[in-house]
Amino acid sequence: MTRRLLTLLAGALFFALLPLFATFFGEPYLISLFTRILIYALAAVSLDLLLGYGGLISLGHAAYLGIGAYVVGILHQHQSEGMPLLSWPILVQGSDNALLVWPAAVLVAAFFALAIGALCLRTRGMHFIMITLAFAQMLYFFFLSLEKYGGDDGLSLYARNRLPGIDLGDSLHFYYVCLALLALFLLLAIRLSRSRFGLVLQGARENDRRAKMLGINTYWYKLACFVLAGGGAGLAGALLANQTEFVSPGLLHWTMSGELMVMVLLGGLGSLYGPVAGAAVFLLLEEGLAMYTEHWMVYMGPILVLVVIFAKRGLFGAIAGTARAE
Repeated sequence: MTRRLLTLLAGALFFALLPLFATFFGEPYLISLFTRILIYALAAVSLDLLLGYGGLISLGHAAYLGIGAYVVGILHQHQSEGMPLLSWPILVQGSDNALLVWPAAVLVAAFFALAIGALCLRTRGMHFIMITLAFAQMLYFFFLSLEKYGGDDGLSLYARNRLPGIDLGDSLHFYYVCLALLALFLLLAIRLSRSRFGLVLQGARENDRRAKMLGINTYWYKLACFVLAGGGAGLAGALLANQTEFVSPGLLHWTMSGELMVMVLLGGLGSLYGPVAGAAVFLLLEEGLAMYTEHWMVYMGPILVLVVIFAKRGLFGAIAGTARAE
């Protein structure tokens, strides 16, 4: 059995059994903390599709996280008020049904990713980085100005969404729902990375001009990757809104995109499993260091520098002894 497989099995067992041990030892807070880790891991994995496979450095990925969260918050508010979200040209009612709200969050985030990506992918290099940042900040200030939905004060949910047969208000149930969705998204991402789609993305990342000379229109592959990553971040946003029962414009700020990028780099760029480890380390360090100082990022910086210098494949690559998870 290889080191990589042992590492994956150990990680899977850890996440599967953690709530049971947390309950046994009377530490329910750990369930909430690791639920947050799973949600951010989902967002980081979606960003790794762009960074690791598409070679697309986006500083606006948090926009789709925030959009997914606001879809949940806005639909929940209209359902609570008994007022329709839209009455023309079609009637759109508010809802707290997860089977309706979560797919809506994914679709809306993917739609914005399609519109933004179609424009951003006309550029490359530094111009691409800056235009993704510009679009994200435009959306940030847009939601900041929506006083009907809380403006800069944010939007509170009265309860989590409803999922038939599962009580999402129970932290244990919600944890396993998040774990299952992360596992499904990882499975989808890994299958895509091994397909012709993933091979074209990696080829375009290494040499886009050569791929085009072979007759491949890499633009559409990159756009599809951009949309898929946006949809994954939208799902993470929907889960985050349910966990915190609160949505704020801060979720769309460029600093959130920076944190997701740090998670990817910590865990291992282009490894897919790595961002899960990166999210866990980042949030656990944040939690631990914040107990001693509010300037915890001052200590996070040197740690990231050390990882980049001495573990160039990221934490997952250093532990599993491989550069890529697949």
